[in-house]
Amino acid sequence: MKQLTLYVDKQSFVHAVDPITKLFYVAFAILTSMLVPTAYAGVICALLSLSLLCLAKVIKNASPVFLFIGFVLFTVVVIQGLFGVNNQTEAFRLSGLIFYREGLITGAKIILRVVNIVSAFLILTLTTKASDLVEDLVRAGLSPRIGYVITSVFQIIPQMISSADIIMDAQRSRGMETEGGLMVRMKAFIPLIGPVVLDSFMSTKERAMALEARAFSAPNKKTFLRERPAYTYAAKLRGAFVVLTLAALIWRLAA
Repeated sequence: MKQLTLYVDKQSFVHAVDPITKLFYVAFAILTSMLVPTAYAGVICALLSLSLLCLAKVIKNASPVFLFIGFVLFTVVVIQGLFGVNNQTEAFRLSGLIFYREGLITGAKIILRVVNIVSAFLILTLTTKASDLVEDLVRAGLSPRIGYVITSVFQIIPQMISSADIIMDAQRSRGMETEGGLMVRMKAFIPLIGPVVLDSFMSTKERAMALEARAFSAPNKKTFLRERPAYTYAAKLRGAFVVLTLAALIWRLAA
């Protein structure tokens, strides 16, 4: 059975960091790149996040995400370079199309911000179990209901992929053609949508019933099955991220 999570089980110092400290890092990386009025901060944060993905040995798992956003960002750069609001200075011509310097710079800034945001969140999702993240947040005072919503968000995409694979295998066993050219795949995809959506609704209902059977809505204080040791450098790392973020805010206000 496929694991319904984006988490990649590896041995690295990034995996060892507790989930809440990783949330502090995500906030630091995103806010710093947006607050500091220079592109260097965004470049440094993006390179740091990409380096952490490499050190965590999950860069291969992150590559499909980067390939997808790469295609989207390429179209953004083209549109900005051709039709940007502030376009004035011609940069170059390509097949009769004029690309402008201002639009290309704007597109580059968008790329930097998106890569920084995505890479920071990938560190969290690929090196952290969703259950560990939610459990730590609930321990810190978060409502269990909100924790359940967060868990569902982490699991919805892997769950739908797994469900689609199962339904596709069932349809293939009944003689439906699912492999071949683009048109064949599109014809196979249309009958797949309905069962996947219905299965998602049924899974949600079954999960809700299972939770209620375990007294999820009971007003009593919740207890935890596992006791994990606290991460040694959690306080120091969180403090450093807060200080650096505040420094970026002060820099922005003083600029």
